[in-house]
Amino acid sequence: MLIRILWLAVIAMGLLALPALAMIPNADELAAARKWTDANLRPARGADLPFSFNYGGKPFSTLVRSWKTRETTRKLDKQRTERTITYTDPKTGLVLRCVIVSYRSFPTVEWTLYLKNTGSSDTAIISDILPLDAWIERGRDRELILYHMRGTPCMAADYEPFATVPGPGASKRISAAGGRPSNSDLPYFNIEWEGQGIVLAVGWPGQWSAEFSRDGSNGLSLKAGQELTHFKLHPGEEVRTPLIVMQFYRGDWIRGQNIWRRWMVAHNVPRPGGKLTNVQLAACSSHQYGEMIRADTESQKMFVDRYLERGIKLDYWWMDAGWYPYDPDYSEWGWPNTGTWEVDQTRFPGGFKPITDYAHGKGVKIIVWFEPERVTSGTWLYNHPEWLLTNPKDPNGQKLLDLGNKDARNWLTDHVDGLLTRQGIDLYRQDFNMDPLDFWRANDSEDRQGITEIRYVEGYLTYWDELRRRHPNMLIDSCASGGRRNDLETLRRAVPLLRSDFLLEPISQQSHTYGVAMWYPFYGTGFNQFEAYSFRSMMCPHMTACYDMRRDDQDYTEVRKLLKQWREVVAPNYFGDYYPLTDYSLEKNVWMAWQFDRPEVGRGVVQAFRRDDAPAESTRFKLRGLEPGADYLLTNIDSGNSERMAGKALMEQGLTVTVHDKPSSAIVSYSI
Repeated sequence: MLIRILWLAVIAMGLLALPALAMIPNADELAAARKWTDANLRPARGADLPFSFNYGGKPFSTLVRSWKTRETTRKLDKQRTERTITYTDPKTGLVLRCVIVSYRSFPTVEWTLYLKNTGSSDTAIISDILPLDAWIERGRDRELILYHMRGTPCMAADYEPFATVPGPGASKRISAAGGRPSNSDLPYFNIEWEGQGIVLAVGWPGQWSAEFSRDGSNGLSLKAGQELTHFKLHPGEEVRTPLIVMQFYRGDWIRGQNIWRRWMVAHNVPRPGGKLTNVQLAACSSHQYGEMIRADTESQKMFVDRYLERGIKLDYWWMDAGWYPYDPDYSEWGWPNTGTWEVDQTRFPGGFKPITDYAHGKGVKIIVWFEPERVTSGTWLYNHPEWLLTNPKDPNGQKLLDLGNKDARNWLTDHVDGLLTRQGIDLYRQDFNMDPLDFWRANDSEDRQGITEIRYVEGYLTYWDELRRRHPNMLIDSCASGGRRNDLETLRRAVPLLRSDFLLEPISQQSHTYGVAMWYPFYGTGFNQFEAYSFRSMMCPHMTACYDMRRDDQDYTEVRKLLKQWREVVAPNYFGDYYPLTDYSLEKNVWMAWQFDRPEVGRGVVQAFRRDDAPAESTRFKLRGLEPGADYLLTNIDSGNSERMAGKALMEQGLTVTVHDKPSSAIVSYSI
């Protein structure tokens, strides 16, 4: 049963004063991860492995007793060790590889399964593959709580957090929708019980599913993987499964989230050129020129100039959809007519190079939007049916570029690489405005269900890996209708510069940050506001300005002030620990607040929002993660007023924030 009352209660419990603990994994957590890994991910011949599948109608757990096993180990780097356990069926030549990565400084283990037919004939049917099929058991004093989160179906409630208590005999199934992994729900979970818990992630940029089922007593079954697998493998053929990540923690569930954030920053967030991505300010003219449909070379140069002339220093200039030739009759917007990936020379003589050279000369890099997977009629790719997947049920007659087709993928890689190089593009943005699942399944035969999806996912990851190899200093934006493809495999290669297509409304944007910051250290959104409350509601590690720079009657002085506050006060803390300080809510009659904390340097920031109908001018927020015996200097950046308080008082009594207007906001920085 999903109970919002429980969510409010657990937030309140998390706000109780606790001893200061920098969110560095402790010895107990590291030992718990090692113990579980040693007990479960080993070359066992019994039924205690944390994965399962059926082969020829029989469970692998019964077949494995007769399979040959071997194990190899290698160091990936100072922090990571890879073990590979191989199981071989001596009768048919089917080989299962379980590739396991453990971390020296994090209580985290991950694994991926690979199945290969080394025999001379087709295998029997391999079905119901679950790379996660495990079991946990709580004590008797407190129920298990499953924390999970809505994905991004483009609504105010995107990233809404939920707390579910699966009581005895209950089951909770959560899955992707339409083949995009964060379309309906996020593939990230936190299970807490009795002062401990585990964080789980399913890394699969396709149709995943997960099921959490209680027995009649204290046990919880964990099952996750690709939603549909029922196929034979041809001789020499190999497939992979979703990546599974399991992280162990001691303490409350928010501690688990912050250990996850630290692991993401240390080992997953992309580092172009070997450097962790810093906060970024981009800008675009999409709202003024119908994406890029009515834009031209001079308009792009003019907008760059206007931003810089008004003292708004840009990191990136963003050129959005519609820069290619298109049929104006295809749709009312024009830009959805995708499939010819050449710069329209009529609007942009000489391509983008005149624009990119101009921007580079002023210290501004370039983002360009692509959507190579969706192919529509009348375009260059549409005339290459051998590379396309079709779905007779698709109402728009669209086709899907088959990234599982090696020839198609090689063409795309070379072509996009050429555009990036010749046109001077610094950041590659890949959108994806269609659901691929029906295309994948329409192209599977009865004895090959799931294969098209697997090949597509493998191709998608290979494509991005090759682009990154050729452009090691380039960042990739994972846009897919605004945040609908942000599983872990994707976030190891890209960042979501637009976390949701639901934009610009302050309450929704506050709530998006409240949820998304629990899982993604780096994310972005757009903004076009001039007053503090709305502007601060949009503050993110990446921000895209959407102002009409042709206008002189706008308060650019205020924008510069707000951007300065963002860069100097808020942004330095984004990779720190994150604490929600209030309940989650979309209502207008409440406050919402959170804290970013950097315990290693004794600094942090609190952002608080008094919404339209919130009655109280003042409220208290009990801070977290502080040193009880340390004195903190707190500064309200609007009033400039400062005060000193002990860490213990801030955690037990709370920080009082007062704003007289509504809606309004406050930012309070603190340091030892």
